Amino acid sequence: MGLTFEEFFTEQRWVTQGRTVTEGEVAQFCGLSGDFNPLHSDEEHCRATPFGTRIAHGPMTLSMAIGLMSQLNLINGTAMGLLNLNWDFRAPVKPGDTIHAVVTTRSVRPTRAGHGVVVLALEVKNQTGAVVQEGALTLLMKSGHSRTA
Repeated sequence: MGLTFEEFFTEQRWVTQGRTVTEGEVAQFCGLSGDFNPLHSDEEHCRATPFGTRIAHGPMTLSMAIGLMSQLNLINGTAMGLLNLNWDFRAPVKPGDTIHAVVTTRSVRPTRAGHGVVVLALEVKNQTGAVVQEGALTLLMKSGHSRTA
């Protein structure tokens, strides 16, 4: 079970494990999302771009970062809903890149309903340490006082 809102404190920090983005995953995301933009699906087209090769979809990398955070078991079973997502895409992620996320608690506040709102900042970095994406998730979290034994 993940943390309740009372267990989060401002400036807590966690680092996820790494994960290598594969060509197959980019192709699968094209199919899942219906986004077959040549930047993601056409290697020949991409050779003429500044990237030189296909790049992963921005939302795919965002989803992977949230999945990596999920493996830390911070919000599993205690998040009640995603209230807001603020996200910036800083640099491309290419097949073969390995990403990880740095998760930091930005704020915590109780709500009148006896739950709490937690803002988690994420920095997604590649294998060289460059920030490729960053943003914040605002989550409605369960209270530890509402847990049943």
